[in-house]
Amino acid sequence: MSIKIGIIGGSGFYQMDGLTDIKEIEVETPFGKPSDALILGTLEGKQVAFLPRHGIGHPLLPSELNARANIYALKSLGVEYLIAVSAVGSLKQEIEPRQFVVPEQLYDHTKDRNSTFFGDGLAVHVSLAHPFCPHLNEFLHTAALEAGTTVHRGGTYICMEGPAFSTRAESQVYRHLGFDIIGMTAAPEAKLAREAEICYTLLACITDYDCWHPEHDAVTTDMILDNLRANVEASKQTVRNAVAKIADVPRTCSCANALENAIATHPDKIPPTTRHRLSLLLDKYLA
Repeated sequence: MSIKIGIIGGSGFYQMDGLTDIKEIEVETPFGKPSDALILGTLEGKQVAFLPRHGIGHPLLPSELNARANIYALKSLGVEYLIAVSAVGSLKQEIEPRQFVVPEQLYDHTKDRNSTFFGDGLAVHVSLAHPFCPHLNEFLHTAALEAGTTVHRGGTYICMEGPAFSTRAESQVYRHLGFDIIGMTAAPEAKLAREAEICYTLLACITDYDCWHPEHDAVTTDMILDNLRANVEASKQTVRNAVAKIADVPRTCSCANALENAIATHPDKIPPTTRHRLSLLLDKYLA
């Protein structure tokens, strides 16, 4: 089985409309189970795998997500391109609720997430200077414009631990540091996708102004869900448009070979159990 395109749906995005030839599968990984069963199907003439990040019914907190299992499961299916959709808060006046952002940078402010597949006798250091694939970002930005959305390209996503929303002091500090949007899930997803040599891009759906804004200092889940519901169709159309643009040709971006010069441990020193557990990622270079 080889499915090159993966989709991760965030809050409010629990299913992918337009899928045909649907098949649901359970995937086991060396890191446990993903958030839910993966939904396989055909979208815009392409085979895709869809995964609801928080599980159907949203039972999982951001800090409870098994991101390693999610990314590994998609990799095991052959995924090379991953489009993620996330609800975020805006830290800039001009980025308004119910608009979209395709960010270019990521600041990881989480505290207790598993953000690497490696360790246990294997040291690997991938480049993350550009955490979102520039080529896939281009597809997604164009797709959002074609869907008739107001979409901002660029900017920095700060990923906080959660699950509580920011204090006003924290929100003001994030603004002072120049961040554009804030969420709870892009890290470690982006890091793990790079280690798995998967191109990763993010459609950030603006749900609120965080609590820095004088008229939005009491962010509520109801407020966020209302804005998500208003944006869900545009999000799905954007994803459909982006999937249609992904050509079935070899990738030329650096994401495709992220591990090539990243493995620090001598092959002879890698413990056999670690080598076996990560064969999906390592065989390309060590077999």
